[in-house]
Amino acid sequence: MSDKKPVVVYGVSGYTGRLVCEYLREYNIPFIAAGRDKARVQEVIDKVPGIETVEHEVVEVEHTVEALTELFTGAQVVSNMVGPFIEYGPEVVEACLAAGAHYLDTTGEQNWVLDAQERWGQAFADKGLLLSPGVAQMYTTGEIAANIALETPGLDTLDILVLWKGFPTYASTQTIFTILNADHFYLEQNEYQKWSGTQTFEVVVPGQHETALAVSWGGTSHPVWFKNDPRVANVKVQGGVFNRPVMEGVVQTMTMFEEQIKKMSPEEQGPALAEIAASVQAGMPPRENPRLNISLDSVYASGPLGRKHVVIHGNCNYKQTGLLQAFAAYSLLQQPPLKTGLASACQAFGHRNLLGVLRSFGLVLEPVVTENR
Repeated sequence: MSDKKPVVVYGVSGYTGRLVCEYLREYNIPFIAAGRDKARVQEVIDKVPGIETVEHEVVEVEHTVEALTELFTGAQVVSNMVGPFIEYGPEVVEACLAAGAHYLDTTGEQNWVLDAQERWGQAFADKGLLLSPGVAQMYTTGEIAANIALETPGLDTLDILVLWKGFPTYASTQTIFTILNADHFYLEQNEYQKWSGTQTFEVVVPGQHETALAVSWGGTSHPVWFKNDPRVANVKVQGGVFNRPVMEGVVQTMTMFEEQIKKMSPEEQGPALAEIAASVQAGMPPRENPRLNISLDSVYASGPLGRKHVVIHGNCNYKQTGLLQAFAAYSLLQQPPLKTGLASACQAFGHRNLLGVLRSFGLVLEPVVTENR
């Protein structure tokens, strides 16, 4: 199995898992599509254009460390799509560590990234393995922009904005409401500082006259990635969708959580949030249209005597995510990552390389860079 199918995509019954498989096909990488319901996984795989041109296998597996370890043994890379990751991720990471496989996921759950760092970061590094959560448009593309800004020495503060036009998938919606139950942090003078649970932002959007409504989006993974970067002292991130009514609904849910759900027991909070998420998005959204589904990653970098602004305009944020996952696997099959243990996509593969991949598939424009020194 391992000689022919070096990549396992776990959680293929969802929207993003299908896109990861589509781009693995583009790279001609044999893979195993796995999930807890073989019929659902097969239904998704059958809809991948040209799937017959790449060697693949559909497998049903229980969500246990033992079953996943057996499945992953012999594979080199696991792309995990099963979230919320703070709830379902530990078994997958443990299985990857036991099987000796690199781990990738798409999470924006800051609490999960911090937990993974503390529990498994060193163990993965000791084995020469990569543990890389958050390989996705909403985190990696903004990180690319931040690293382009940091190519100018002397800039130590990152103000990051991530927006996209579309509607979250069912899994993304579950994650959005799950992270309401966690503390969110930004970075100030290289120390984590806690956001208010109901913090909102009226943000200026590059390229348009209208402002947008944004939230801290669980803090995102960016403050974690730059925590031990000697170039950076401060990181704040705002994010959301361009659609204001959708964001107003998110804010209402944030307020409801603080006023009502937070008073519940931990056992009651999870089902209550899941019920809200299901009421917001219960099905799979339509396939992205590049004329409609745009993305924007904007980073203001500043220092005592310098300013730099980097904007990356793109389209189809879920396609960007699928491509980034597939390229990460493609790279890991051929050479070790630039950094092992817990590492971001940019730290593991290089921000300019990742930008080139997104550009080559027509998913982002050349970054717009403005500098004032």
